[in-house]
Amino acid sequence: MATIRRFEDLEIWQLARKLAQQVIFISKNTDLKNDYRFKDQIKASSGSVMDNIAEGFERDGNLEFRQYLSIAKGSAGEVRSQSYRLFDSEYISEEKLNNLIIECEHLSKKIANFISYLNKRDFKGTKFK
Repeated sequence: MATIRRFEDLEIWQLARKLAQQVIFISKNTDLKNDYRFKDQIKASSGSVMDNIAEGFERDGNLEFRQYLSIAKGSAGEVRSQSYRLFDSEYISEEKLNNLIIECEHLSKKIANFISYLNKRDFKGTKFK
């Protein structure tokens, strides 16, 4: 595996950013824009995925990074659940719902695989050098 020097280089962060961008688009271009509480909630949870990946990476410790990745994975599940609410509230089509579900599940699986990879490494983090 190539050395990752910035969280922006992580595929999981890039995928999380794309998910957050989709949520922002929905929040601006559907009637969700008038449902302020729900709009704020789903934007926060989608942003939390990418932000927790970044924060964990920046802490320079393997244990902390894995903890933040776990939180990010939980937030991806939250976005997945909220996607059903988007559909049930008739803010998105069934096709869009299915696409969001697939993306959330794909991202969750990638995060889980990365956590598993880190669990197998002896490296404790750069702050322990």
